[in-house]
Amino acid sequence: MVSFIGGFIGSVLMDITESKMAKLGISSGVTGKYIGRWVYGLFNGVFKHQNIAETAPANNEERIAKIFHFVVGGGVVALCYPLLLEIIGFSSSSNHLMLATLFGLITSVLPWFVLMPSFGWGIFGVNAPRGSRPIVSPILSHIPYGFGIGLTLVSYYAITA
Repeated sequence: MVSFIGGFIGSVLMDITESKMAKLGISSGVTGKYIGRWVYGLFNGVFKHQNIAETAPANNEERIAKIFHFVVGGGVVALCYPLLLEIIGFSSSSNHLMLATLFGLITSVLPWFVLMPSFGWGIFGVNAPRGSRPIVSPILSHIPYGFGIGLTLVSYYAITA
């Protein structure tokens, strides 16, 4: 449960970071409308698009994207963090701030190998919209995601100790 809350907080930090990065001209090209369109496609049996920008818009794309982002970021992915610690033998570690931040960095592979190829942009977003930064943007936005997970766990254990 604590990892889920951490994932939710990390997702909020990710959104804040992406907003700040966009003001600096650093974006992967991934937008809420594209994520919503992709999720809508998944529910209709379409996993990969030729180019998500050319796919017909779905109703409530932005809302679909937000729900997806917090369910997957808050729930599914964040719950992999304790599992990963168990697998690598760090389950008794108390250094969650560093380990979870590294976990956030590792989650950068998701847009590179799942989301962008599914958008029709190729691995690492090699065909992402002109002017986007599909390699650096996920790294910069996923680090705060992991930090949010770690900060939540550190805070939880400090309160319950």
